[in-house]
Amino acid sequence: MNKKLFSLSCALMTAFIWGTAFVAQDMGMDHIGPLTFTSARLFLGFLTLLPFLILIDFKKIIQNNYDFKKILTYLLFIGFLVAYGNALQQYALLYTGVANTAVFTVLYVVFVPFVSYFFFSKNIHWSVWPSVIICFLGGLLLTELDNVTVRLGDSIALFNALFWSFHIVFISRLLRFFNFPITIAALQCLIGSIFTFIPASIFEEVIFSNILLEYREILYVGILSSGFAFLLQIFGQQNLSPAPVAIIFSLEGAIAAIAGWIILDQFLNNIKIFGIFLIILAVIYSQISPLYKKN
Repeated sequence: MNKKLFSLSCALMTAFIWGTAFVAQDMGMDHIGPLTFTSARLFLGFLTLLPFLILIDFKKIIQNNYDFKKILTYLLFIGFLVAYGNALQQYALLYTGVANTAVFTVLYVVFVPFVSYFFFSKNIHWSVWPSVIICFLGGLLLTELDNVTVRLGDSIALFNALFWSFHIVFISRLLRFFNFPITIAALQCLIGSIFTFIPASIFEEVIFSNILLEYREILYVGILSSGFAFLLQIFGQQNLSPAPVAIIFSLEGAIAAIAGWIILDQFLNNIKIFGIFLIILAVIYSQISPLYKKN
């Protein structure tokens, strides 16, 4: 199969799994807290990928002379971002619906140029500015301004988008000198699980029997969303430039909104649907405009 077609397929599968996973994330906190849920899903994601790491990547890694200190620094930071990006999603779902959490999370695509500019001095394309304005208008339509609880959840989801924007940028940079997607995906899950387990053991009751009560949701988001989807994400970023792959990833917002409506009966009125449409449109526009100029 053509490498770009393979990466495209991986990116589409990633968007679908991430989008539907929001439903499982929303349903998985009846008996455990957000940090416990996040730690459990990430550890299961690590266990899912560990056999592939050992069988495929391990020998290749030890045979090469890599700067492991630099790699570990990147992995620790990426693991931190995965840990609290996921944890903030869980906290957002306590206060707002699946559609709002997913769509505000998708704004990581608009934030990526800002991260690249402030940390790596890459120019911000002019299309980002109208995209930000359109996203702001869409956010106003999506948020229930008279409901303080919903506004809190939406604010957490918006803050969470910053974590995922840093994650996308630093994954791309790590792949330049350490091109082992399975290892990166597995170790970021392990590190993220540790980062969330420590505060979970302090602020929440980590009871194994309660975790088992949420086994269906944890299995779905652990094996598919944390395990294979993170791996598919990295495969998608291998052979596609950040702009088009970000457009595909952003589809998770629309998929999550539809899944939440169908499975959880989280009804979306016409105003909210229009708000979601505006945000997704702004995200796609911010990615297509730079490509059009290049062509």
